[in-house]
Amino acid sequence: MTNPTTEPGTETNTPQDSYVKLAMRNMVRKRGTSLKHFFLTVTGLLGLLVGLSYLTK
Repeated sequence: MTNPTTEPGTETNTPQDSYVKLAMRNMVRKRGTSLKHFFLTVTGLLGLLVGLSYLTK
């Protein structure tokens, strides 16, 4: 008999992967997208810091 709260095909006695493990697996699988988002974030943060330093000079 299956547990109605679990997804079909999953075992109840196996531990679920941690959030970090799932995030790392997803990052490896979608390498190009992750790198693009990383560089966009770095560029945005650097732009923000340079802009704030220029305004508060």
